[in-house]
Amino acid sequence: MRVSLKWLKEFVDLDLTVEELCERLDMTGTKVEAVHVIGEALPGVVVGQVKEKEPHPNADKLSYCRVDVGGPEELRIVCGAQNFQTGDKVPVAVVGSELPGGFTIKRAKLRGVESEGMMCSGRELGIGADHSGLLILPEEAPVGMPFSEYYGTGDVVLELEITPNRPDCLSVTGVAREAAAVLGKTWVQTESHPTEAGTPAGELVDVEIDDAELCPRYTARVISGVKVGPSPDWLVERLQACGARPVNNVVDATNFVMFELGQPLHAFDMDTLARRNGRTMVGVRAARPGETLTTLDGVKRTLAEDTLCITDADGVVALAGVMGGEATEVSEATTTVLLEAACFQTSSISRTSRRLGLISEASLRMERGVDPNVAARASDRAAAMIAELSGGTVAPGIVDVYPGEREPMVLPLRPARVNAVLGVEVPRDDVVDILSRLGLDIRSDGHDLSATVPTFRPDLDREIDLVEEVVRVWGMGRVPSTLPGGRERVGSRSVPQQATLRIGDALRGAGLHEHIGWTLADPADMQRLGWTLGPDELLVELINPMAEDQSVLRWTLLSGLLRTVARNQRRGVPNVRLYEIGTVFRTAEGRKQPKERGMVAGALGGSWEPSAWNQPEAALDFFDGKGVLETLFDVLHVGKWRLRAADHEWLQAGRSADILVGSDVIGWIGDVAPSVLDAFESAGPVTVFEMGVPALQKAAVAAETARAYRDIPRYPAVELDLALVVDDSVTAERVQQAMKSAGGQLLESVRLFDVYRGPGMPEGKKSLAFALAYRSPDRTLSADEIQPLHDKVVSKATAAVGGELRG
Repeated sequence: MRVSLKWLKEFVDLDLTVEELCERLDMTGTKVEAVHVIGEALPGVVVGQVKEKEPHPNADKLSYCRVDVGGPEELRIVCGAQNFQTGDKVPVAVVGSELPGGFTIKRAKLRGVESEGMMCSGRELGIGADHSGLLILPEEAPVGMPFSEYYGTGDVVLELEITPNRPDCLSVTGVAREAAAVLGKTWVQTESHPTEAGTPAGELVDVEIDDAELCPRYTARVISGVKVGPSPDWLVERLQACGARPVNNVVDATNFVMFELGQPLHAFDMDTLARRNGRTMVGVRAARPGETLTTLDGVKRTLAEDTLCITDADGVVALAGVMGGEATEVSEATTTVLLEAACFQTSSISRTSRRLGLISEASLRMERGVDPNVAARASDRAAAMIAELSGGTVAPGIVDVYPGEREPMVLPLRPARVNAVLGVEVPRDDVVDILSRLGLDIRSDGHDLSATVPTFRPDLDREIDLVEEVVRVWGMGRVPSTLPGGRERVGSRSVPQQATLRIGDALRGAGLHEHIGWTLADPADMQRLGWTLGPDELLVELINPMAEDQSVLRWTLLSGLLRTVARNQRRGVPNVRLYEIGTVFRTAEGRKQPKERGMVAGALGGSWEPSAWNQPEAALDFFDGKGVLETLFDVLHVGKWRLRAADHEWLQAGRSADILVGSDVIGWIGDVAPSVLDAFESAGPVTVFEMGVPALQKAAVAAETARAYRDIPRYPAVELDLALVVDDSVTAERVQQAMKSAGGQLLESVRLFDVYRGPGMPEGKKSLAFALAYRSPDRTLSADEIQPLHDKVVSKATAAVGGELRG
């Protein structure tokens, strides 16, 4: 939103510097993005007249012009604009002049022809956003006069960031009201009532609204006998300061009122609208199947069935709140204008605008919310301006269809509540004064207050909203900083939170790097992964996604990790070891809120270290991932965990497993299936795992609670090696469990250190070699004590798994 200070000062007295005004607006939530000084001194820019316009001899899209700038000789200038003719007067920057932005005009050859200056657009001079052509000046502009002197360009334009909940500030009067409230001043409103004559508008126009929710209010006025032509300089200046391109006196008047009051308007050439029963018929309805409209930009558009349209007796003539139709636009031949000022459903305008790629000043205001109670006032103001600028006559009365009348809301306000929320004493009189300056009607019922909220403030619908209004104007800087009180506030992390931190510490300690991925995901990843959700589970879909590949909330962390692995590999980084702690989402039919679950996942690709002369590169695999889990569970002191072979669609068969703590499955681990790697354009092998954070937290807390203090061993351990020949189907875990159950408390640890298959080993068999450590807490064990226990371990282990001692 661009606001001219010249214009703003017509509504409120601003007796402070621009810097001070910007600071005050910033502190109250109306952020000033930029300050544009338009019409700077512009030395060397003068009014010129095109005396001759010829095609450039060496370029089809350039012109070679002879321009009079009031000097002894005319200048020869090369120009690429196409919107001017011989005789037009335009601003000319002569050689040596400097334009806004530090651009200095120099004598130069363009396609072999010398150019002695530059004819300028409004944007190049810093007085508007239009860059489509030259700024055409009125015929009476004196040739040779300094442009800044003629144009009166001494103005400052504030570029404001207006938040979506403050549509009232998308107008000069809205900003004036806000500035007056912030500065403790009064502001004035303009009232304009047209002089009326002739046949009443109600006898000329019929208005029909199909759905009051889609169109709460529609007003129409008729102005006859208009003469369409260029707008006066003051109007052109105001529109250009707001970043709009002048069109003609009728259209410019509607845009002026839109910028002034925040109410978009549209002018139809009434003679082009079809009639019914002798009256011009205007309707508001959704488009029907197959309907089309050629809009003002010359594009023929096929309309979706939920597109809100303006119609006449024959069909669609405009897109409601977005853009008019080419067939009914105001032109030089127009003599009678039908003026529309209406209010439409915000979501409908937003869908139409974005679907068709038509973002305009009108649609911007309509989709944020226009106060329907301003429509008639804006129509009066615009009709009076059109009549004044075009010499037309306004028909008596206004056709006003208002089926969805909006009444002001009344909210209670307790001064004691204001002070309790803010933690500071705000005088009652200050509360009343601030809200009154913001346009609210404040009444007192004794101790408490009631506030009647005007309809231009749809963002105020609770008492706490009024409290926020008070403090932002009263001054957040006046609220002292204090620490929160309370006897129960210890300020430490909970045990589960501490466990989550330890999970991250353990994975980083194991050599993984933290990854932060997108919460939005591509639903096509379900097919890429071969993933199947559980019974009655559904993906959480976004109502208005930014793109198809970001249209659902992620249901797993795996897809994001695989994309990052592939991206690193494409950029020459093959060794990628990542982990992520994040939230995944799923839902079910009829569920109002999605189910959220914290997960931790990891991905390992490449090798631990690059190859060197003394160390060949070894690819990471399933067992490296298992080692990461061993480190993690060791840090969390979770001893009762194990892996159980399992098949998952996205993992290689025979190289995947479920992760169990006790008897509960808390996740999975394995090597990614080749088909999945191909789908994500990643080179393998890649080992991945994923576990539920709540289950890990629960296990860690339980282990921490049950863990007893153990002193550092004072006596040495006796270590013995043992190799068993077992069937290929027997897991090392099963053998270890059998040994531990037989070894009792003296068997401190069992560690697998070798697996052998090959020459000397029968078909279908393998050798598992273990290192066993025996230790007593109160003495050094002797060979006579250990040997019987060791024989027992060997005997029970071989019997349990059907193995034999390897000779």
